[in-house]
Amino acid sequence: MYSALEYQYVIYGLFGLLTLVSWLVQKSLEQKFKKFSQQPLPLTGRQVAEKMLRDNGIFDVEVVSVQGQLTDHYNPADKTVNLSDAVFEQANVAAAAVAAHECGHAVQHQKEYAPLRLRSALVPAVSFSSKYMPWILLAGVLLVNLSVIPLGVGIALFAVTTLFSLVTLPVEIDASRRAVLWLEQAGITNAETTPMAKSALRSAAYTYVVAALSSLATLLYYVVLLLGRRK
Repeated sequence: MYSALEYQYVIYGLFGLLTLVSWLVQKSLEQKFKKFSQQPLPLTGRQVAEKMLRDNGIFDVEVVSVQGQLTDHYNPADKTVNLSDAVFEQANVAAAAVAAHECGHAVQHQKEYAPLRLRSALVPAVSFSSKYMPWILLAGVLLVNLSVIPLGVGIALFAVTTLFSLVTLPVEIDASRRAVLWLEQAGITNAETTPMAKSALRSAAYTYVVAALSSLATLLYYVVLLLGRRK
């Protein structure tokens, strides 16, 4: 059997590997979106989003422009599809893929997609956990030789954020699946450009996979730390 210290070394190695993988995924994502931004389409991201919403019978969701990069998101609270300036205004494969993906979340909301409902239900708990978890974990690590209770509480809070990361995976993957399927069926993309949109969204999905694995590895690190001090 491995000791707690040896398990920690294994997790440190996993952290290093995940950091490298995260960097590679991010670079691949940037390169693909830069490349596919050069492939023109007839509709802007805003037009793509509005059409996808209409085609799915959604008329109470507004498409709006927001500042920044990678700020694209669907807000179920006020029913808005928020697209970054570049995605909102440009007419290319990358913009269409992002816009359709965010509308995929609106479709999930309309159809009461179970993983999305679970993720939404977790938001209050995640907000609470994120607010207090860093301080409780810090106290737990510093006081672990005196009491394991703070670390245990911190682990419980961190587990909530890890669960949120894991639940996010099927939500994002399904939104991308809906996006690619609709883009092709609606004639927005064709045999040449559909694989581009699919490739871009697949690379984006990998970022969520890495984030979930990193969160899980961090959770395991704290669990091993706790178990090591209880002996």
